Amino acid sequence: MTSKELTEKCGLKVSVLGAPENEITTVYCCDLLSIVMGKAPAGCAWVTVMGNMNSVAVASLAEIGAIILADGITPDDNALKRAEENGINIFLSEKAVFDTALEIHKAIN
Repeated sequence: MTSKELTEKCGLKVSVLGAPENEITTVYCCDLLSIVMGKAPAGCAWVTVMGNMNSVAVASLAEIGAIILADGITPDDNALKRAEENGINIFLSEKAVFDTALEIHKAIN
């Protein structure tokens, strides 16, 4: 499913829609950026609470389909700017990380 379809199906708020046609193939949860860089599958919806520009850099390097900020977290201004410049999707969820990831998993499968 595309990033845009994911937001509609899961009721995610769009913060940055940098690449609406990115194909989302799976969901991945982790807050330790070094692990995400090495283990997150390309095309995933990455559910995290890390809303800074380092997360955007990791998403770009790991070819992540979308960053999903859970628990009502919002990205800082630097993250928003970098995401817009680099075509990185950032979506927002008020739900906990697990609940957000489960909802995305069900939508994809």
